[in-house]
Amino acid sequence: MEENCLLKLRGIDKLFPGVHALNNVDFTLRKGEIHALMGENGAGKSTLIKILTGVYSMDAGSILVEGKDVHINSPQDAQNNGISTVYQEITLCPNLTVAENMFIGREDNLWVKQKSYEKRAEEILNSLQIPARARQQLGNCSLAVQQMVAIARAVDMQCKVLILDEPTSSLDDKEVNMLFGLMRDLKSRGVGIIFVTHFLEQVYEVSDRITVLRNGELVGEFLTEELPQVQLVAKMIGKELDELNNLSEGEEHKEHTGEVFYEAKGLSSSETLPFDFSIKKGEVNGFTGLLGSGRSESVRAIFGADKVGGGTVKIKGKTVKINKPVDAMKNGIGYLAEDRKRDGIIADLSVRENIILALQVMNGFFKPISRSESEAFADEYIKALNIKTASRETPVGSLSGGNQQKVILARWLLTHPDYLILDEPTRGIDVGTKLEIQKLVLKLAEEDVSVTFISSEIEEMLRTCSRLIVMRDRHIVGELKGNDLNQAQVMKTIAGGESS
Repeated sequence: MEENCLLKLRGIDKLFPGVHALNNVDFTLRKGEIHALMGENGAGKSTLIKILTGVYSMDAGSILVEGKDVHINSPQDAQNNGISTVYQEITLCPNLTVAENMFIGREDNLWVKQKSYEKRAEEILNSLQIPARARQQLGNCSLAVQQMVAIARAVDMQCKVLILDEPTSSLDDKEVNMLFGLMRDLKSRGVGIIFVTHFLEQVYEVSDRITVLRNGELVGEFLTEELPQVQLVAKMIGKELDELNNLSEGEEHKEHTGEVFYEAKGLSSSETLPFDFSIKKGEVNGFTGLLGSGRSESVRAIFGADKVGGGTVKIKGKTVKINKPVDAMKNGIGYLAEDRKRDGIIADLSVRENIILALQVMNGFFKPISRSESEAFADEYIKALNIKTASRETPVGSLSGGNQQKVILARWLLTHPDYLILDEPTRGIDVGTKLEIQKLVLKLAEEDVSVTFISSEIEEMLRTCSRLIVMRDRHIVGELKGNDLNQAQVMKTIAGGESS
């Protein structure tokens, strides 16, 4: 097995002010292996990857590539040692062609004629069975193909170790299967792949081994086939799963009979077709459907985040106009957007400043919240939501994804909304934080807050929602509740239209 070892990290330590991010961590990657790196947000996965790619320097430990001790002090050092990374956010240039993206920044690109690198790009694309052409503009390709092009670029740069950091979070099932096909192809060629994801089922579909980190320390390395999923979750969160099991499918499916809080008729926006929708006081409902079905666009229309095209809206039976987000906010509606980096956090502002942002907008900027008030608000919600941060003044961009999500939740909870829209609140965060958010949703409902919950994971929606609106091709094709609220019926409705 030693001669098959491609990458070996031993005794990796990394200290930040007040945080021991990695403590004596080992990691081994073999040739022709897909190795899942798992752990909650804040477990140390990102720090380990950044050390391996030269973004951070380690405080102690060693890195060996094919048995040779290497020093990685920059991304260029990593590349020179055959280590490449493809991140969740595509870092290529959509306005350039596929071939130009594959060769941009390469030294030989200054001397290689356009036809030559287009020919080379076409050869690589065909070899890896990537459905794109060299002269095609990258921006016209799907997200999955764009990620495959980024992988093809890494492979052509003599990549031995390929790190895929949350590559499937924005892909639909068909695109995920395309990406997995490419990963298996590279595996057969001897490339070692480090796969970072929060989708547990994908880990079991494609990985050979799993390494689990928790609180900056190594929990262990396991053969995937020998580690049941329930045990993986237990190792990641470091506690028994009784709480998770208590949120089992079917327990919260009682139909709500209270008064309607929000009702829309023929609501449309620049991104949606007209639709009808209502939610009762204290109800948890959700929009479900494949990516691109219109579920996110629908809630953006409810919040006025996109230009409203028509329809009527009533809140507590009274007709209101919601043409922009501040109108929604003043009518007691909060909205956690699907893309927290683009539409949620302001990375350079502190945790405290991010938490008070929505309340300050509602108050108006001529009535600023005092420093003492904002500090008290921040401290209250940091404690209530168990936000892991060095202090209230820490830039929110330096927090883990799960803790950033909690900060945005705190922002809206501070406004005491009557109706809270949560679009993918658990995407890209760890199992433990997912559980906390699910429990928070149910607690809010008990306090008569109406909640619309959207998740790509159907099981998660079934645990939290008492009614599901099913969408396909920007149309509502069904509404499920009671005994129909199960995964089989959801999938049947998505595939075939109206539920029976």
